[in-house]
Amino acid sequence: MRTPERPPPTGLETRLAAMIKACGPISVDAFMAHALYDPQAGYYATRLPLGPRGDFITSPEISQIFGELIGLWVAQSWLDLGSPAPFQLIELGPGRGTLMADMLRVCQRVPGFMAALQLHLVETNPGLREAQQTALGSHPARWHQSLDDVPPGAGFILANEFLDCLPIRQYICAEQGWHEKLVGVDAEGRLTFGLGPLLPKPPPCAQPDDGIGAVREEAPGLAGLVDLLSRRLHTGCGRALLIDYGDRRGQPGDSFQALYRHQKVHPLDHVGEADLTAHVDFKALISLAKASGLATSGPVTQREFLQSLGIEARRDALIRANPHCESELTHSVERLIGEAHMGGLFHVVALESPLNTAHGPPIGL
Repeated sequence: MRTPERPPPTGLETRLAAMIKACGPISVDAFMAHALYDPQAGYYATRLPLGPRGDFITSPEISQIFGELIGLWVAQSWLDLGSPAPFQLIELGPGRGTLMADMLRVCQRVPGFMAALQLHLVETNPGLREAQQTALGSHPARWHQSLDDVPPGAGFILANEFLDCLPIRQYICAEQGWHEKLVGVDAEGRLTFGLGPLLPKPPPCAQPDDGIGAVREEAPGLAGLVDLLSRRLHTGCGRALLIDYGDRRGQPGDSFQALYRHQKVHPLDHVGEADLTAHVDFKALISLAKASGLATSGPVTQREFLQSLGIEARRDALIRANPHCESELTHSVERLIGEAHMGGLFHVVALESPLNTAHGPPIGL
């Protein structure tokens, strides 16, 4: 339900409303693309979204242990694949660089790792690039606009809370059949949701047992991203580690949400100022990866993944060394692995190059 009082329209909402009046309603994924990536006013193009002063906090910002364990996973994967040299470590959407800085603090203890490392960060936001450079300190890195710009070769790709910002299309099952959910303009000139015409056949994401009122979502860009990952992993040995929140059972539902200053708001309010996300369809992700020739491990919950890597033992070691931080460490680890927190909602998947010679799945999966 909408609240009676809507915030004033942003400049981007006013622009989109004018475009819709002139050309007609747009799909939800088109709205997300404008709201997130508009060069002048899009959320990711203009803001520093992470941290207490931003709109959300990711796992690396909650505790250093998260990054340390991801570093352990990468280092062990590098050893599993015969310590290739040189190799690339690529992060998609590195935030403020916290995850990578924590990872490298662990990885530099592995003989030969840092000498073989070529670090690549895929980031479009100039402000975040500066924050990443500060976090990395003396560690040399190269920045890229897209994964396609990174040179081919052996390596490891990390994407933590990256897939959830892929724009989605939404479909609703009504009495007569399926309709696409669209964004239009109401009588007051504000953006509003509505339904498009009856579709001639159900969308590909629909299931035979979907009843009236069922909502199905698909991310058109997911296939393209998996194709990029596949082409890279076919050029040399390596793995991709994908961590995000979403559904691994293929259940229907409306997962489209907006966060503004750490509070959930209506997705059509604060346009360009709020973070827009949707649950990742892990079932579709794995199907696409396998169709492209990649082996997959997972999904497992973030709780299962981090526990298998020793998060509780690391927490206890830090508490012994810093008794005054016991409450903070206990609370932060609970946020990462608690079933009611990120531990149950977030899932982890690894994609494997067909050129790998390792036996068995990567650790944690």
